[in-house]
Amino acid sequence: MDTIELPEPDPDGQLSVERAIATRASRRTFASDPVTLEDVSQLLWAAQGITHVRSGVRMRAAPSAGATYPLETVLEVAPDGCEALEASLYRYEQATHRLEQIHAEPCHDELTAAALGQDVVRDAPATIALAANVDRTRRQYPAHADRYVHMEAGHVAENVHLVCESRELNTCPVGAFSDDEVRDVLELSDDLEPLYLLPFGNRPPTQSGRD
Repeated sequence: MDTIELPEPDPDGQLSVERAIATRASRRTFASDPVTLEDVSQLLWAAQGITHVRSGVRMRAAPSAGATYPLETVLEVAPDGCEALEASLYRYEQATHRLEQIHAEPCHDELTAAALGQDVVRDAPATIALAANVDRTRRQYPAHADRYVHMEAGHVAENVHLVCESRELNTCPVGAFSDDEVRDVLELSDDLEPLYLLPFGNRPPTQSGRD
């Protein structure tokens, strides 16, 4: 399968963190035009990209208990959803900031069905999916691994939210879905538990206020 080089992420946005927090909202509607590869790159970097190295460990954009990094990031692209990507599934490789195509067939309808037919998933040009291998964290924190992993997924989702706000993209976190169906659609291994769907897309030009 293909490997796609992503554009370098830009660490200097046009909106302050405070303004992004003040205007952040769950927005469930999207413009019809495709998202850019630059937007995809920026959001994946904000989710799980490498930001610095500490004691030989590549540290990611979202905090992780003991740097155990249990999360895996999958990108689903709808037909005509991104100007530079086929409608398909991709795994984000944070170490190299690349996408690895999982397979070459669209699965947008299947992901929508797995998300209980929700419009926000059906209408989104692309969706970031988070899955977790809880054992990575449980080995170091046996008593609180589930708590820490869920906290980490929340950190990632907020990063994605704020960067969407900075880039005038819409997103809405989705937690209502069939675990087994999402696992099948995303071709997750048995040790990965689906946790979060983050559909995103361009903001309709006439949209004002918050959904």
